[in-house]
Amino acid sequence: MAKYAIRMPDVGEGVVEAEIVAWHVKVGERIEEDEDLCDVMTDKATVEIPAPVSGVISALNGDVGEVIAVGTEIVIIETEGALADAAPAAAEAQPAKVATKVEAAPKTPEPK
Repeated sequence: MAKYAIRMPDVGEGVVEAEIVAWHVKVGERIEEDEDLCDVMTDKATVEIPAPVSGVISALNGDVGEVIAVGTEIVIIETEGALADAAPAAAEAQPAKVATKVEAAPKTPEPK
């Protein structure tokens, strides 16, 4: 088994940090590729972070409500085989794929 570290992705232009809104996994739980790990919120959107690989969650770094800097390790997944050795380098080379749920801003009343 090898360890695959998932870092807080850059989920938007100019975003340097994100708040953890919810965890969808627990330490020791098996997860499949593309399953949601957590939801994070920036000043622009709430984003679901999917698992890039299948494996067992060995560490969660951050509590709900905690603000985490982009690039900080947030999840460690124990994976099987050689995939894990190459995966971190590939993950850093490409931006994370994320599903974005944009929240509508409140409407401003028209000036009279």
